[in-house]
Amino acid sequence: MSLELNKIAAAVLSAGIIYMGSGFIADLLYKPEDLEKNVYVVDLGDGTATAAPAAEEPQGAEPVSPLLASASVDKGAKLFKKCAACHSVDEGGPNKVGPNLWSIVDRAKASHPGYSYSDVLNGMSAQLWDYEALNEFLYKPKEYAPGTKMSFAGMKKADQRADLIAYLRAQASAPVALPQ
Repeated sequence: MSLELNKIAAAVLSAGIIYMGSGFIADLLYKPEDLEKNVYVVDLGDGTATAAPAAEEPQGAEPVSPLLASASVDKGAKLFKKCAACHSVDEGGPNKVGPNLWSIVDRAKASHPGYSYSDVLNGMSAQLWDYEALNEFLYKPKEYAPGTKMSFAGMKKADQRADLIAYLRAQASAPVALPQ
């Protein structure tokens, strides 16, 4: 028998030992626990169900209008640093990957000159970016405007969205009044 066949056999056996050893180590490190109740209900059609349903995640963004009165423009400025990679907020500033956001509050959607908006936002051009529209968009942009060019995943925390919207509101020559 040649040495080449021995090397191949040793490689196969070594791979098997490593595979088995990693399984033993994983069993030592990870101890899965069985659930007391199943998470999903499967209706069997005869009035019985196999498990209790899990609590559903709330649909849509929590309203931000009540939070705007106490929102922090300074915190919003810090949050905007993430946005600054794609947006400018200076008066007369350039469009970047995204449009310039100067005076965005109560501006018509898809209305900044020189920026090529996605079809879905062009279809919303008769609407305004009011506080709640900005809130919904910042919560989950892809859900609010399916097909948008914006790749941002969204902000889950309502207080952070309020801070960012307060900052954007301040970036105007005449900031729009806060909602009642």
